[in-house]
Amino acid sequence: SGFISLEGKSYVLEPSADHSDGTHWIYAAEHLNFSPGTCGHDSFNISHPIEYHKRHAQTTTKYVELIIVADNREFQKQGKDMEKVKQRLAEIANYVDKFYRALNIRVALVGLEVWSDVDKCPITQDPFTTLHEFLDWRKVKLLPQKPHDNAQLISGVYFQGTTIGMAPIMSMCTAEQSGGIVMDHSDNPLGAAVTLAHELGHNFGMNHDTPERGCGCRVTVDRGGCIMTPSTGYPFPTVFSSCSKKDLTASFEKGVGMCLFNMPEVKVLYGGQKCGNGYVEEGEECDCGELEECMNPCCNATTCTLKGDAVCAHGQCCQDCQLKPAGTPCRESSNSCDLPEFCTGSGPHCPSNVYLHDGHACHNVDGYCYNGICQTHEQQCITLWGQGAKPAPGICFQRVNSAGDPYGNCGKDSKGSFAKCEARDAKCGKIQCQGGANRPVIGTNAVSIETNIPLQEGGRILCRGTHVYLGDDMPDPGLVLTGTKCGDGMMCLNRQCQNVSVFGVHECSAKCSGRGVCNNNKNCHCEAHWAPPFCDKAGFGGSVDSGPIRLAGENLTVGILVALLTVLGAGLIVCIKRKSLLGLLFTSKKNPIEKLRSVSTSISRPSAPNQPPSASTTSPSRPAPPLPHGATIFKVTTSTQTREI
Repeated sequence: SGFISLEGKSYVLEPSADHSDGTHWIYAAEHLNFSPGTCGHDSFNISHPIEYHKRHAQTTTKYVELIIVADNREFQKQGKDMEKVKQRLAEIANYVDKFYRALNIRVALVGLEVWSDVDKCPITQDPFTTLHEFLDWRKVKLLPQKPHDNAQLISGVYFQGTTIGMAPIMSMCTAEQSGGIVMDHSDNPLGAAVTLAHELGHNFGMNHDTPERGCGCRVTVDRGGCIMTPSTGYPFPTVFSSCSKKDLTASFEKGVGMCLFNMPEVKVLYGGQKCGNGYVEEGEECDCGELEECMNPCCNATTCTLKGDAVCAHGQCCQDCQLKPAGTPCRESSNSCDLPEFCTGSGPHCPSNVYLHDGHACHNVDGYCYNGICQTHEQQCITLWGQGAKPAPGICFQRVNSAGDPYGNCGKDSKGSFAKCEARDAKCGKIQCQGGANRPVIGTNAVSIETNIPLQEGGRILCRGTHVYLGDDMPDPGLVLTGTKCGDGMMCLNRQCQNVSVFGVHECSAKCSGRGVCNNNKNCHCEAHWAPPFCDKAGFGGSVDSGPIRLAGENLTVGILVALLTVLGAGLIVCIKRKSLLGLLFTSKKNPIEKLRSVSTSISRPSAPNQPPSASTTSPSRPAPPLPHGATIFKVTTSTQTREI
C-alpha cells in the first residue's frame, strides 16, 4: 500500500484482493471507505508569545522511536493472521513517517506487539479508561522491557460515541503519558495512520485546527484539509497546518521531546534493511532516501554509497561532505535546563541530547529542572493570565486546594474523586494567581474561578484559578505542573511536595569538583577548561556524553601565542633593564660601586610568581543560561465565576 500526492490531490495505491499476481489498484483518496470520527481531546488554543529562541525547532531532524501494539480484538479482526496484522501495523507506521517527514521528523518503527492470546491491559469501549490502562501498562511493563520514545495502541474495539483516537497533549518522551490509542476504523491502513498521526501530534503539543485559530492549510477541506482537524472524514488529510507547525515549534522551545535527538539503532528497526529508507544500515555508507527525494550532494541514492572524496553525507557534524572538527557546536541548549552538544571530530552525528540532572536549580533558583524543563508557578500564571501575573500568596493555595472539589484539589484519587490537598502539598494542586489580564489569555472552553478569602487582620485577598473543560484523559491545565518548585529544595511530584534530594542531584554534583554540573546520565558536564569525567584536570570541557566544548586546536594555538608573548616580554624587560643600567652607570655622579648598588636596589629581586590559584577561585565560570519562556499551553474561556471561602 501507499499514497501519492500530486498538485494537492491524493491517490491511494493498494494491492488487489487477489494480490498473488502483483495487480494493484490506484484511486482517488475521496473514494476511500473512511468512516468519519473525532479525536477524544477537546481543542484549546495557544496564544502566548514565544520568548526563547535559542534552538529553532526545525533545524535538527528528530527521531521518534515508535512501538505499535495491536490488541486482541484487532488480531481477531484481521482473521487471526499474525503476519497480516504485522504487515498492517508496519504500513500504518510507514504512512505516519511519510506525514512527519515534512516537519523534519522521522518516525522509526522499533517494535511491534500483537496480543494474540489475551489483552495485557483492560481494553473497553470507554476510550478514557482504555487510554489510562494502556499508558499504565506501557510505563510499568513495556518501557522497562524495551526502551522507546512513544507507544500507540491500535484497537479493533469500537469506542463509544464518535471518538476514534485519544492522547495526552505535550507528553512526548515522558514515561507516564507518551502514547495514545487509535481505533482501526477503516479497511485501508491509511485510515488508522491518519488518526495515529493526529494523536502523535497531540503528544507533540499540537492542538486542533479550529476555525478561531485561523490556521493556514495548503489543502482545501473538500480535499481532506489538515491532519489536526478535530474530526476526520474523507478524503483523508495528509499534511499539517501552519498552526500545527507553530505548536510544534513552541513545544520544542519549551523542552518537549528531549529524547528525540538520537538516531535509532538500525538493528532494531522493523521491516529489514532497505536502501532508500533514510537510515544508514549495515553495508551502506549513506542513505538519503528515495531517488526522487534525495537532495544530498554527498550520497548516491541508488547505491547508498558516498560520492567521490566524500567522508560523510549526514549529520550535524558533517559539512561539505567532510567531518567538522572536534568542539564545533552542533546542538545549542534550548532552555535553562538543557545542555549544549559538540562534535567529537570522529563521526558525522551530534552526540545524543543531554540536559541537567533532575532537581538542579534553574531560573535564578526560582525553579528546579525536571525532564529537561524548568517549571515555576510564575511561568504558569503568566501562561494563563498574561504578563504581570504572579503566584498568589500561600494562603490561597492552602484554602482553595483543601476543598477537594473541581476548583481546588490535588488531582483525583483511585476512585476518580477529587482529592483534597494536605497543607504541605497545597502548592501542587490547582494553581492560584494574581494580576495579569482581566480574563485568561489562552483561548476558550474554560472558566475563571476567583476566590475571595477573608484575612484575620481584616480585608480580603483575591485568588485566581481556572477550570478547563477537557476530557478525563487530559491533565488539567489548571493544576500545577509536575516538577514545579513548591518550596526550598522541594518539587511537586505525583501531586505531593517532595524533596529534590530523591533524585540524588547533590551527590552527583559533588563529584564534579565544583567545576561542572551533573547531567541526566549522572555524568559531569565540565566547564570549558576542565576535563571530564570529574572536572579535576585541565581539558576541553563538556562531558563524556556531549563532546568537547573547545576546539582541539585551541589549546595548541593559545599555547603558541603564550610562548611567543612570554619570549617577547622577557626580551623587552631585558632590553629595558640594560638601558636603565647603562643610564645609571654613565649619567650618575656616584662612584661605580655606588652606581651598581643603586642599580641593584632599583631593579631589586623579581617578585614571586603568582601562586597557582585554588580550585574555588580559578574555575572558569560559565555564564548563566538565558531565562526560559512560559512553559504550558492550554485552552480557557472568557467566563468568570467568583466564590467566597
